[in-house]
Amino acid sequence: MNIEHVSDTARWVAVYRAMETERPDAHFRDPFARRLAGERGEAIVQAMRRGQRMAWPMVVRTTVFDEIILDCVRNRGADLVLNLAAGLDARPWRLDLPPSLRWVDVDLPGMVQYKAGVMAGERAGCRYEAIAADLADPAQRDDVLSRAAEGARRGLVVTEGLLVYLRPDDVGALAAALAARPAFRWWLTDLASPRLMKMMQRWWGKSVAKGSASFHFAPAESSGFFAPYGWREAAWRPTIEDAERLHRTPGAMWLWKLIGRMQPQRKQEEMRRFAGNVLLERDDGV
Repeated sequence: MNIEHVSDTARWVAVYRAMETERPDAHFRDPFARRLAGERGEAIVQAMRRGQRMAWPMVVRTTVFDEIILDCVRNRGADLVLNLAAGLDARPWRLDLPPSLRWVDVDLPGMVQYKAGVMAGERAGCRYEAIAADLADPAQRDDVLSRAAEGARRGLVVTEGLLVYLRPDDVGALAAALAARPAFRWWLTDLASPRLMKMMQRWWGKSVAKGSASFHFAPAESSGFFAPYGWREAAWRPTIEDAERLHRTPGAMWLWKLIGRMQPQRKQEEMRRFAGNVLLERDDGV
């Protein structure tokens, strides 16, 4: 079964969360993931090249995002989480969040409607709301950002698995629009390197392109891409290092580590930037 729409990628990743949840040593529990993924999600993973074998980086990403979100809420005073292209993320229901926290999910109307139907009767642990909008439309995007920013002082923006599908100009426009609203203090996202992008294109490029979900964004300058738009790196979490910490490394990781130790410092840093999750903070020139 092919990916027919960009929203199908949310079902794909939900299956990985379900797989992790069902492990005895799971790093997170998402009791809604299997239900949200549905039969279509299962079929997509079965049909994808390296489908089940590639669960590990998604599991690492989910775990790291959980850690950073909770840190921002508990220790940095975040009063808003704005989750753009939220897909089938169930964090408002599965994380231990304060009731005062405002959480806003944004996604296409069909995804918002589907998720609301599946989650009907479930109670979020925070002040949850969902906004249906097409973020590819600048007018709708700006309206959503302004509505979410209203009343917030220390907002965290989350784009999990989104930027890779956007063209660099669109990512830059989003970065500028976020920076223009002082309520957004942090931005959590995942980043791929050009080298990883080539591998993704080889493995899954044709499958995702059929659903108008082609891969585009993998900046050579890594998080430095965001500097001209008013954002600086607050923390870089290399996927490989977190995978080792979480005991979710693929079988050939020993070879990657061996090669890395033989490389000069510059190459070792390039390997750390192969893939990762980054917390950005607004750069007000301080």
